Amino acid sequence: MLLLILGIAVFVAIHLIPAKPSLRNQWIEQWGEKKYRALFALASFVGLILIIVGKSNASFIPLWNPPVWGRHLAMTLMPLAFYLLAAAHMPSNIKRITRHPMLWGVTLWAAVHLSANGDLASLILFGGFGIYSLFGMWSANQRGSSKSNESLPMSKDGKIAGMALLVYGVFLFLHPYLFGVSVMSTG
Repeated sequence: MLLLILGIAVFVAIHLIPAKPSLRNQWIEQWGEKKYRALFALASFVGLILIIVGKSNASFIPLWNPPVWGRHLAMTLMPLAFYLLAAAHMPSNIKRITRHPMLWGVTLWAAVHLSANGDLASLILFGGFGIYSLFGMWSANQRGSSKSNESLPMSKDGKIAGMALLVYGVFLFLHPYLFGVSVMSTG
């Protein structure tokens, strides 16, 4: 459990740097843009590896019995989470609706996974990322984040939706191999 907590702390801490632009700018000035980006990527990667190893090795400590509908909710809403994550980095109309598609995608991912899991490690993982994402939206709003005014052809959104569904299908298939839990099982 300690590796999971440490991984989340590292990953979230490095991603909180944009919330403090003066610190980010100071480090870029001190190290240069390339070195800053390389160190940011390395710290993110280390945090992610710690999260994966920590979650896979964490003891199962039940906290609540998740409702049966939680699993169905997760399977129903995860395609939307994948869409939001993909649309954050591609030209899309979703940016006219929300300033933070990626953070909403992570928040949705976290919420639906909490509805389907009732153990301590899941609470730490999904709760941690959910809280971080909500804070990230608030922080970005405080720094003047705004929605896009650019109207794009709906075909762009359709392509992103198709890609999100494809990636979702791959994740459904790979979920037991990547995370040790079969989403598709009936038991």
